Amino acid sequence: MWFTDPPYYDAIPYSDLSDFCFVWLKRALAGHALMKDPFDPSNPLTPKDSELVEDEVKKVAGRAKDGAFFEAEMAVAFTEGCRVLKEDGIASVVFAHKTTEGWEALLSGMIRGGWTITGSWPIATEMASRLRARESAALATSVHLVCRPRPDNAEVGDWAHVLRELPNRVGDWMERLQGEGVRGADLVFACIGPALEIFSRYKSVETADGREVKLAEYLEKVWEVVGRSALAQVLGTADATARNGAAEAVEEDARLTALFLWTLQATDGEAAEDTGDEGEDEEAADEDEDDEGASRGKAKGFTLVFDVVRRFAQPLGIELPKWEGRVIETKKGVVRLLPIAERAKQLFGEDGAQAVAARLEQETTTTNPLQGMLFPDMQPGAAPTIRGRGRGFSKRGGAEVSDESLAAAREATTLDRVHAAMLLQAGGRTNALRALLKAEQERGPDFVRLANALSALYPKGSEEKRLIDAMLLAVPR
Repeated sequence: MWFTDPPYYDAIPYSDLSDFCFVWLKRALAGHALMKDPFDPSNPLTPKDSELVEDEVKKVAGRAKDGAFFEAEMAVAFTEGCRVLKEDGIASVVFAHKTTEGWEALLSGMIRGGWTITGSWPIATEMASRLRARESAALATSVHLVCRPRPDNAEVGDWAHVLRELPNRVGDWMERLQGEGVRGADLVFACIGPALEIFSRYKSVETADGREVKLAEYLEKVWEVVGRSALAQVLGTADATARNGAAEAVEEDARLTALFLWTLQATDGEAAEDTGDEGEDEEAADEDEDDEGASRGKAKGFTLVFDVVRRFAQPLGIELPKWEGRVIETKKGVVRLLPIAERAKQLFGEDGAQAVAARLEQETTTTNPLQGMLFPDMQPGAAPTIRGRGRGFSKRGGAEVSDESLAAAREATTLDRVHAAMLLQAGGRTNALRALLKAEQERGPDFVRLANALSALYPKGSEEKRLIDAMLLAVPR
């Protein structure tokens, strides 16, 4: 057996941490041969050049230690592991990183090293109270990838066949893991092993016209299948397969919110709400944001690393720039799901919920009481801007959205009306809330269906969970 717990991409600066203890060891073992860098005699501390991490600050022979460096060197390491293992041997690789970039670099190195990934098991090896897990994106489990050497005579795979097999494999694995209490990001990354078995059993995978399919392209399909499977569970099949404007499906902001909250679920059953003092300096809040994933910064709301949100949103036809500043806020590579308290002015304008409630109480006969009341301050030509970074963004940090998308974004969606009802509940405007709920029932089932789904997704103890449950109690039976 070959067992390894390799470096976690950019998560931990191992050699820098080692230096903390190394300076004391050098005092205790002065002149010892092991206290010198054998690869760089001029380096008085621990070796840095040979360290296999993603850290672009450090350079080797003038080359930055970027993702390509990590992937290439990981392939060298895994090739050696494959060489020393007996033919009937087995390997296990432990990884616990919450960005798709880190996973893609590791998996690409493993496949290039000659391995077939046959399974993956999330194992609770970490203490929730450990320092690394406090206010950070560390997974609640470590994912153990089970591997075997790929036969030298492995055949070329057919891309169409691989895509047909993928949904069933991921769906079966998700059902099994959920039955064992695995949730959220732990579940997402634990599905990688079974999905990779389909792809990595071949020496290469090609399309009908002979084009070789790269791992990154396949993983995009994996994220899409996982995302659609998650939406099917929380919203229904129509929403999982829907594109924009599809019949019998809620709008994309609702799908984005549901998928966001689903990913935040924790295997230990606790996904605490991000809280903080609204008066704190915004810059200080930014410094507290964990670049690895769901951080707990100073700003209130739920957060995920932008890369994870983008990986799910794009294949599902969700245009993130369209919902920037309305449902989400992107800053320094982290996406924050805006709490409904921050949407009050946006939804009701300067007049606030109380004025809208008064109008609702007077217009109880209309079948669409919120029409024309929400977003009173939104300018017809206003375009959303993003202060994030990543693919799909311009150099200035903004993003392009079509005029048709902007026109649709200015209309009140089912999610907007659910949030408006929650705000009326928070304000104690019972009569206005009843009028709204009655009108929504006459409109169709989407309002109550989405509200029930969000109720199941919001973390226990959060303000949103309390408000939506109280609002649902007022729905006429």
